[in-house]
Amino acid sequence: MVFEKLLSSPPSHWGDSSAAALHHPVPHPDSFSSSKMLSPPCMVACSRTCSRVLGLSLGTAALCAAGANVALLFPNWDVSYLLRGLIGRHAMLCSGLWGGGLMVFTAAALVSMLGWRCGCFSMSAPCWNMLTALLSSALALLGALISFITSGVALKDGPFCMFDVSFFNQTQAWKYGYPFKDLYNRNYLYDSSLWSSVCLEPSKAVVWHVSFFSILLGISLLQLLLGVIHFLNSFLSLFCSLCEK
Repeated sequence: MVFEKLLSSPPSHWGDSSAAALHHPVPHPDSFSSSKMLSPPCMVACSRTCSRVLGLSLGTAALCAAGANVALLFPNWDVSYLLRGLIGRHAMLCSGLWGGGLMVFTAAALVSMLGWRCGCFSMSAPCWNMLTALLSSALALLGALISFITSGVALKDGPFCMFDVSFFNQTQAWKYGYPFKDLYNRNYLYDSSLWSSVCLEPSKAVVWHVSFFSILLGISLLQLLLGVIHFLNSFLSLFCSLCEK
């Protein structure tokens, strides 16, 4: 029947149909591939990959923070200062161990388990994954923030060392303390001439203090940045999981 209608129609209508076909071209295959790339399943896979990278980065940063804090407990790698109780309160607080170290490492383990869908996260609901992601983000941000604040205050107060108080026009000769804390007219961080002239023991106490607390400050800042990225990635993962369903 269709063939008979085509034969019965005049040739002039054939040109109209061909012209209409030219005005409505067939979509290019690349358009289908580009739309497929932006589909929710692909975005979910990207979010999971991001979680894996973030988990590995947070875990590595946590181990580095713990190592930096351990080094602060042993000036010049000498155990005697720790045994005699001659370690500053900022280092003894060990915020790099339990804050930027343990708390961030626990969050990194949760983030990695979410990314690899290990254990109970393999078949869990999106809302449960979102809650876990938010808790891990809050844990990482809190630990990194504690380590960041402690490192900043430690750099401001200066190292705990033995110094000659006659340098500050006082009566007592030698004592342990924070010689740069009450030094308002000069900033030891910008005046390297004070590093070897004020602190007498441990040797190179200022260099040790500034180096490792600066490392701890930079690591905690990186952890804060990774925690914010993970927080945003968690919302993206939840949105894509709901669109996938």
